[in-house]
Amino acid sequence: MQCDGGLQFNKILTFVTKFSIFSKDRKNRNEPMNLTPSASKFILHWGQMGTRWGINRTVAQIHALLYISPEPLHAEEIAATLSVARSNVSTSLRELQAWRVVEVIHVLGDRRDHYTSHTDVWEMFSRILEERKRREIDPTLALLRDCVAEAEQEGDAHVQTRLSEILSFMETMSGWYAQMQRLPRSVLLKLFKLGDKVQTLLTKAT
Repeated sequence: MQCDGGLQFNKILTFVTKFSIFSKDRKNRNEPMNLTPSASKFILHWGQMGTRWGINRTVAQIHALLYISPEPLHAEEIAATLSVARSNVSTSLRELQAWRVVEVIHVLGDRRDHYTSHTDVWEMFSRILEERKRREIDPTLALLRDCVAEAEQEGDAHVQTRLSEILSFMETMSGWYAQMQRLPRSVLLKLFKLGDKVQTLLTKAT
C-alpha cells in the first residue's frame, strides 16, 4: 500500500481491531454483555418456547443469545450474561452442538473455546427438523412397524388396523418431508408463496 494511503489503512486497521473476532481485547471479556430490552425479551421468550418444544430453558436461551450476538462468545461470558452456572452452560452447549445449530471456533490469542450459532434461518430450522425427525419420528416409525407385525401374529385385527393407520400417516409425512428436503430452497420458497393456489393447481392436475 502506498504511503499516501496510510491514513486510510489506519482507519481500516482500527475497524478490524475493534470488531474482529480476533481482537486481543476479547481475552479480558468476562463481564456480562449489555443486552438491550429487545434482546433480553427475545432470549426470555425463546427460553419459554423451548420448554414447550421439549427443550431445556437454558439450552434455548443460550441458543438465542448466540444467534443475536454479533460475535462468538466463550462459556464464561455466556454464563455471566444469562446468570447461569458454568457447568450448566457447558452441558447446554454440548446439547446445542448435538443439534448442529451451534459450533465451536477458536480465537487467535485466546485458548478458550468460543461458540457461534448458525444465522441462516432456513439452514438452522432445517437442521432442527432433521434432528427431531431422527430423535422422535424415526424411532416411532420403527416401533409402530414392530407393533403392527406383532398384532398381526397375535391375530388382533382391531389393534393392527388402528396402528396401521397411524403408521401409514407417519410414513406418508416422513416421505413428504424427505422429498421437501431434497428441493432447492428457491423452489421451496416459491411453493410456500403459492399458498392456497396449490389447491387450484392440484385440482386442475387431477
